[in-house]
Amino acid sequence: MKLAYLVSRYPAVSHTFILREVEAVRARGVEVETFSVRRASVADALGARERDALATTTALVPLTPLTLIGLLATIARRPGDVARLLRHAVGTANPGVRNRVWQVFYVVEALVLWRHLRRRGITHVHVHFANVAADVARLCARFDDAVSWSFTMHGPTELDDITQWDLARKTTEAAAVACISDFARSQLMAITDESVWPRLHVVRCGIDADRFDVARKSDDSALDVLCVAQLLPRKGQRVLLDAAARLRDRGVDVRVTLAGGGPSVDAVERAVDELGLRDRVKLTGPFGQEQLAGLLAAADVFCLPSFAEGVPVSLMEAMASRLPVVTTAIAGIPELVDDGVSGFVVAPGRADLLADALERLAGDADLRRRMGEAGRATVEARYSSAANAATLVAVFEQLI
Repeated sequence: MKLAYLVSRYPAVSHTFILREVEAVRARGVEVETFSVRRASVADALGARERDALATTTALVPLTPLTLIGLLATIARRPGDVARLLRHAVGTANPGVRNRVWQVFYVVEALVLWRHLRRRGITHVHVHFANVAADVARLCARFDDAVSWSFTMHGPTELDDITQWDLARKTTEAAAVACISDFARSQLMAITDESVWPRLHVVRCGIDADRFDVARKSDDSALDVLCVAQLLPRKGQRVLLDAAARLRDRGVDVRVTLAGGGPSVDAVERAVDELGLRDRVKLTGPFGQEQLAGLLAAADVFCLPSFAEGVPVSLMEAMASRLPVVTTAIAGIPELVDDGVSGFVVAPGRADLLADALERLAGDADLRRRMGEAGRATVEARYSSAANAATLVAVFEQLI
């Protein structure tokens, strides 16, 4: 079996789970060609695996002279089909000149993708996220009935404004949708006809748990809390810093490592200084997957205080490394973390509840160990990359 994966930018620092999924699908004997709508940068390839992915991925834009010649040839040979595709794309765009203009760009990218697929003998495209890549795949399939497409539904971005993302149309027109959680599937059920529901499959993101079976650091008096996430307002790092300040005031010795880069780095740095936490908080900046094991090994607790998520892979990685987790009761997270068993799940935005949960873990090493073992068992049982890749490949087999 042969298929294409299309992502808006691949590889990307924040989307290593897609790279792992591609590797796991390939391990099932499927030939996968990877495409990126826009060329990823060297900064997105911090590790050896990412660099390999960057070198073997075809970018649709910018157009090369050879690609442009091929595009013009397609337009010359099939002017009527191209014109109909343009009318459809512009006619179904959201209101506004800008939205209609962007649909023209998507048509160009869809035709470029179609030429690559035809040359490589590929008839199915799988997309992650209902973003520009889904627009391009949808239009490519509309141009050629022999091409089908599917996408993985993550959230929360697409659910923030389902009209902007044209989510109902994409869900209805896709041959299948892989939903990363029951929550994600339910949100698509809410906006589509019942006839679409059989095409909505729950295919959980997965990891190779053995890669995260790290040796724990030796205990000391301080509680080392790790948060791995882009520095963005919706990731809630400020809430974790407020909780750390509360713990300091209660006399709890806590150290926090914020691993990752992002646009909120200056705001986070200011908050660290405002709260007087400079001696207790470390910011690593962007890092490669090779460094993750060391970060997990040095931690006692993993904390992700997000306001908006799908099902965070970073939580799976922490649980696989036998870390207890403290996180928030949003979207698909309660499907992953069993409150009071593998960690604590608290209301989002509540620094007081976050501090209470961390304080309980600080004072009970045995509780940390039990929760860590329970988390490891959950990931092995339900979030194995190999098992979930098998489920996804079974979906593809129905389509190709």
